[in-house]
Amino acid sequence: MRPLLPATGLVLAGALLFTVLAVSAPPDPVPAAAGGPAGETLQERLQRLPGDYHGWALLGSQYVDQARVTGDPSYYVKAEGALARAARLDPRDDTRDDTVLTGGAALAAGRHEFADAAELAEQAIDVNPYNAAAHGVLADARTQLGDLPAAERAVDTMLRLRPGVAAFARASYAAELRGDQERARTFLEYAHDDAHTPADLAYTRHYLGELALHQGDLDTADRWYVQALEAQPAYTPALAGRASVAALDGRLTEALTLYERVVQRLPLPQYLIEQGETRLKAGLPADWTLLRAQRTLLEEAGVRDDLTWAEFEADHGDPARAVRHARAEHARNPNLAAADALAWALFKAGRPEAALHHAKRATSTGWRNPLIHHHRATIERALGRTPRTTPATGRDTRTTSAAGFDPDLPALARPS
Repeated sequence: MRPLLPATGLVLAGALLFTVLAVSAPPDPVPAAAGGPAGETLQERLQRLPGDYHGWALLGSQYVDQARVTGDPSYYVKAEGALARAARLDPRDDTRDDTVLTGGAALAAGRHEFADAAELAEQAIDVNPYNAAAHGVLADARTQLGDLPAAERAVDTMLRLRPGVAAFARASYAAELRGDQERARTFLEYAHDDAHTPADLAYTRHYLGELALHQGDLDTADRWYVQALEAQPAYTPALAGRASVAALDGRLTEALTLYERVVQRLPLPQYLIEQGETRLKAGLPADWTLLRAQRTLLEEAGVRDDLTWAEFEADHGDPARAVRHARAEHARNPNLAAADALAWALFKAGRPEAALHHAKRATSTGWRNPLIHHHRATIERALGRTPRTTPATGRDTRTTSAAGFDPDLPALARPS
């Protein structure tokens, strides 16, 4: 089970670059001020002006977004091609265009190459310090690299440059990671107040639901998910949220019906794992065939996602393989989720002493993620120690274990 979805899924899995697109949204029309007719799509503009390197860079960024919201990793390959063409067409010899660099940073983040993403984002900022999107990608990358102070500095800069849904959402996540749930909610409310498009309304309402879910308030979470779907019926993450609520509330048949709709729309690894774990909870066999197929597709598209496979192998496969994946992820991206994954993999491999060191790291910032605290408590009990008090979640007692959630049901995850 997953405590966190980095850049693969929704997440904030991809970067939060340029906030959110609709799940089925076509490329944005180029405004008339850009020199084309009203309603002209970016692809149509590039057919008319094939030498527009700035347009190719924007198209690459759109493809990164489409990979995130459709779950189709082939968009990363398309993004790479568009961005490479933009770089070739850039007429300047002395410096690179900041839009091209920002698109490259977003692509690297989408593929979980966060060190590369941070480097490219910093290059873009050197070229144009007022590029708010570059600061956003830098914040995402620094978060995944475990450098939370640097991530917060990038978020603060983005808030000054372009306060809006993308900046407020990142500020909310930064607050949540340091355990300040009230501040996290406040920033999400700012984002919701600033949202005007159906996509942004669905996005902000979904994450307000996620925050309520982390606190165990199933009714409030479900209301936000319903409102997200009212704003945009095709917004699959909100449908997955409703499936999580149903599962946690013991309504497993309803949850499985919802998960079937979710994975038909958006077969991301997280959703496939949640569906499989809910089936196991319901006494049904889990079929991981599609999950393994998605893994192959992601790898072929250049996505490195050792975190997902560390967590999956620890719970449903080979603990030794889980340790290898977790070590590889933690070496590249030493964030809180990677520390938790390594702790749990080591514990499942029979090494609780080594596991506890990483579990302490995963819980060191005050992040109130129920799963990481459950993992730490389990490890401490195995060592004969009294578990430290876990953060109160306020969850309905019908659905809680001693850890504050049901460890046999899908993890309550928030993407980074």
